[in-house]
Amino acid sequence: METDKAVMGFAQGDKIKAGIIWISQVVEQAGGLDYAEQRGAELIIQSLLNMLAHEIHLAARLAPHPAWQEAGKSLDLAVVMAKSGVIQEAGFHLTQALSKVTTIAQQAMVVLQDQKLI
Repeated sequence: METDKAVMGFAQGDKIKAGIIWISQVVEQAGGLDYAEQRGAELIIQSLLNMLAHEIHLAARLAPHPAWQEAGKSLDLAVVMAKSGVIQEAGFHLTQALSKVTTIAQQAMVVLQDQKLI
């Protein structure tokens, strides 16, 4: 991995990981709401998931890595769960996306450490 791609992969990976963790927490809390409140939460979660999907697509262009596509697919499945009214099921797919993004960020970090940049 080239240095500039490693920097972008590391930075984007950390930002996206944080987003996935935040959304996962909101998904968990949405499960405890009554029906009307849960519907509102689902709309917010869908918006957040869409923003995160754009970040993943940007990261894939800035720091190409095959795992970005896999993370994007997992996130797309989380969006489907949210739109289908089974928002609790999105948590599994968010965990899968988090795993992929963590792998990318870790690999980028190793490159940067080898080059004594961090």
